[in-house]
Amino acid sequence: MRRALTVARELHDPGAGDLPAGAVLYDADGNEVAAAHHDRASTYDPTAHAEMTVLRAAGAKLRTWRMHGCILVTTLEPCTMCAGAISLARIPTLVIGSWDDSNGAICSMWDVVRDRRLNHFVEVIPEVLREECDALLHSYWHAPPLS
Repeated sequence: MRRALTVARELHDPGAGDLPAGAVLYDADGNEVAAAHHDRASTYDPTAHAEMTVLRAAGAKLRTWRMHGCILVTTLEPCTMCAGAISLARIPTLVIGSWDDSNGAICSMWDVVRDRRLNHFVEVIPEVLREECDALLHSYWHAPPLS
């Protein structure tokens, strides 16, 4: 989670108007495969969430869409789009920092990745370094307006 926080802090552009959220995908041996941050504002891409960008980069690097054995670490609870992609990518383990009470699809609003009607079940490890993740998001939501 510390690496995902670093990615969120270092790569996030406060002036771009997007959340400081970061995600990192590790392979089964613990090696970093890909890291990304929310980048919707600068790319004009509504799907450029940290998790989606990481999955795209990891798929290209690993040359597969199946992320068996990988662990995805994200500072913010994924939305329904990202939760669906996590399930489709067959990621077995998801580590979350902060909850997203308005858009979260892991526990807050829905529980997409552990829905027994789907063909893949994701183990969720919640609230890892939650206070640090919450503080980073709080700094975004309570930042002075851009002039």
